[in-house]
Amino acid sequence: MAQAGRVGPGAWGRRCVGGDVAPVCAPWRWASVLLWLAAAAAVAASGPSRRQWPVPYKRFSFRPEPDPYCQAKYTFCPTGSPVPVMKDDDVIEVFRLQAPVWEFKYGDLLGHLKIMHDAIGFRSTLTEKNYTMEWYELFQLGNCTFPHLRPEMNAPFWCNQGAACFFEGIDDIHWKENGTLVLVATISGDIFNKMAKWVKQDNETGIYYETWTVQASPEKGAETWFESYDCSKFVLRTYKKLAELGADFKKIETNYTRIFLYSGEPTYLGNETSVFGPTGDKTLALAIKRFYCPFKPHLSTKEFLLSLLQIFDAVIIHRQFYLFYNFEYWFLPMKFPFIKITYEEIPLPNRNRTLSGL
Repeated sequence: MAQAGRVGPGAWGRRCVGGDVAPVCAPWRWASVLLWLAAAAAVAASGPSRRQWPVPYKRFSFRPEPDPYCQAKYTFCPTGSPVPVMKDDDVIEVFRLQAPVWEFKYGDLLGHLKIMHDAIGFRSTLTEKNYTMEWYELFQLGNCTFPHLRPEMNAPFWCNQGAACFFEGIDDIHWKENGTLVLVATISGDIFNKMAKWVKQDNETGIYYETWTVQASPEKGAETWFESYDCSKFVLRTYKKLAELGADFKKIETNYTRIFLYSGEPTYLGNETSVFGPTGDKTLALAIKRFYCPFKPHLSTKEFLLSLLQIFDAVIIHRQFYLFYNFEYWFLPMKFPFIKITYEEIPLPNRNRTLSGL
């Protein structure tokens, strides 16, 4: 499993980017940006082939070491332990774990909004030991969703990594009090060991967190532009792998939190080099940094209210959103209802009958 970086507060400044001349937080030059986007959309439309939707999540050949600048308020996986090798004939109980996000700090507050964190629990009947496995951000959600705007750097700086965490024990009170702890399947030690090998590979190649699911509308069957990649998606991938390996899941309802953005067809803008490099479009680069400016943390009440107004103006009034996905920038022409948090059912998978002999 991934190791956390060094821990401590990041160097956020009150100004988004450098000096007193043309600060990034100045009023937006919407007309110039819109003209550039219209031209980019025309070029994209005239291309030889239609872009694949949703855009596939990019996997990597290895997990990079975290930059020392990227530091967490809460240490990632502080009690992490190696994944044990189970005896093939062991009987392992698999538990669905769900609790409100930041329950340790805010109790059930976010649970009332159905903003939930998902994990998986295991219990060995031979050793009677319990284990928890989850996937979450190395540097907290805000760092994975919005960048740092550092005065010494031209491009936004992202502290975005997510990773799997495995540790001995299940905190029954944490999961039961305001959430869920329920048996969903029983597997053999052999299936557990095969799953553990898959988790290692999945964790080494899927390295960054994605908060948003972006769709054309809330309607059923609407085009999905981008898929999220978060704690619930890790749980769903693991359940699917267990079913492929022969696990039989119980017939119970399972719901998950999803955060949606709604937009028209996105426009590809480029990567960090093509947008912010020496030959990049300076107007576009400035517009992206101005967009991210109000999302900085550690604001006073007055600054927070002003930032909310700026975000409302950008996303709701001007209907614009800049998304960073696969280390590339995209423009989203936002549509009503703009953003929505759902808590919807995604059924447990059916056993893969072709692999039932494993």
